[in-house]
Amino acid sequence: MAFHEVRFPDNISRGARGGPERRTQIVELASGDEERNASWANSRRRYDVAYGIRRADDLATVVAFFEARNGRLHGFRFKDWGDHKSCLPSETTGPMDQALGTGDGATTTFQLVKRYASGAQSWTRSITKPVAGTVRIALGGVDQPSGWSVDTTTGVVSFGAAPGAGVAITAGFEFDVPVRFDTDALDVTLDLERLGSITSIPLLELRR
Repeated sequence: MAFHEVRFPDNISRGARGGPERRTQIVELASGDEERNASWANSRRRYDVAYGIRRADDLATVVAFFEARNGRLHGFRFKDWGDHKSCLPSETTGPMDQALGTGDGATTTFQLVKRYASGAQSWTRSITKPVAGTVRIALGGVDQPSGWSVDTTTGVVSFGAAPGAGVAITAGFEFDVPVRFDTDALDVTLDLERLGSITSIPLLELRR
């Protein structure tokens, strides 16, 4: 299997449906109380792109994309229109959106991340598929137009010289979700005038 660095068509993904899921085990005791345990440390996203298909040409595009990925075999990029920025969807990304770490004078590589916070709790998501040309980096609150590079296939930022001890490293970016088809068969109505009867074309996030 391989990962194809190609993005699912934006005009179809914009009409897709889906979002994050988690796996929680719940045991109900005889007293009526519950014991809850998280089976997954991180969430995983699912999408259904059948909702974005509105024309026969859209269907042809998805079929071609599906065949080129060999069904479930190869992964690809997907734009989650509800969560594709280091900031809020209505805002413009900036170099101080997300904290990547603090310099120690020796470390030169840092992983792009996005934090989701509510109250005192938060969860940190590794971003492995940033969009080329959208990443901005700041050191100590100062935008850095050079002196670093980013691997858009892993989300790792590399500095030419290690940031100094105590220097805050921040970033802003847009990103895609690494996914694969979660089916090896496309169940569609062959009557092109009744495309609304497409059952489902599921996608599943790849976690590494």
